[in-house]
Amino acid sequence: MLDKLAGIENRYEELNQELQAVGDDYQRAAELNKERIDLEAIVLKAGEFHKALQRIEEARAMLEVDEDEEMRLLAEAEISELEPLITSLEAELKSMLIPKDPRDERNVIVEIRAGTGGDEAALFAADLFRMYSRYAENHNWKIEVLSENEIGIGGYKEVIFQIKGKRTYSRLKYESGVHRVQRVPVTESQGRIHTSTATVAVLAEVDEVEINIPDSDLRIDIYRSAGAGGQNVQKNATAVRITHLPTGMVVACQDERSQLQNRVRALAILRARLYEMEEEKRRSEIEENRRSQVGSGERSEKIRTYNYPQSRVTDHRVNVSTYNLASFMQGNLLDEFIDELATRDESERLSALGEDDDSDE
Repeated sequence: MLDKLAGIENRYEELNQELQAVGDDYQRAAELNKERIDLEAIVLKAGEFHKALQRIEEARAMLEVDEDEEMRLLAEAEISELEPLITSLEAELKSMLIPKDPRDERNVIVEIRAGTGGDEAALFAADLFRMYSRYAENHNWKIEVLSENEIGIGGYKEVIFQIKGKRTYSRLKYESGVHRVQRVPVTESQGRIHTSTATVAVLAEVDEVEINIPDSDLRIDIYRSAGAGGQNVQKNATAVRITHLPTGMVVACQDERSQLQNRVRALAILRARLYEMEEEKRRSEIEENRRSQVGSGERSEKIRTYNYPQSRVTDHRVNVSTYNLASFMQGNLLDEFIDELATRDESERLSALGEDDDSDE
């Protein structure tokens, strides 16, 4: 840890010197200052840590050489005071040194798809969409539907929507995975409990400059939107289907009335998916031996069960339950689960940081 701190402190000093010499290059000055601000909190905390270490070393040295009883008592008292302070500062610094996910500040694109269970799975997908919509409203985030594939009874085979707000990805990234529901479907005449699933994917929104997709990699098909009939049927071909040829990934948007808007939305979803694919590949390479289940975003993971007969919601990654399912589905209790998942995630990454420190010795 001390080596990491030394590297950060050296970089902080380099940035101060570069800022003084940058001249009228305001863009470069802004870049340097942003990096400096990102490091400043760690450098200040490291300063407190170094001072505390120096004071305890001086107090211990005094114990070894000073024969005056009163001075020895003062030294012992200072050591007793400094030891817990150093432990606390060390824990804070380790937490601050955990690599930050660069996507945490981004807006998100959420994709919900009905899984096993037919119409009941589609109805559950709609329930999840309403839950995340209300959660977003509770946080004063903006939500916008990008694409939807409804069934006649109010469910969704698929719904894709964007949430914009402060640190939306940092909160919602733990929602990726398979959500399972256990309840009596409205179509069940004999009162039997059925189990259905829906898959949630939370993708960080990506700027065009971050994911450059050559036109040659795309096949874009234009077709007429499939409306509900009557006035809803589009006379012009405005729906857009984009196929990413290297991966075979397909994105279709038809909700907007203009071809251009549908194309912009489809490209935004495609960029987010491709970025997530690259991030997952990178994470797998770096953490293949110690990836925690929390936050790994595996689409095959059963992360949570919603048991309606018992009014219980259980998150299987942290083994936490609540028995107020109705309030949970209003988006009111989701933060309790997310807080627990974020704490577990940080603990896992702290352990990994410790392993790195041990391997450096």
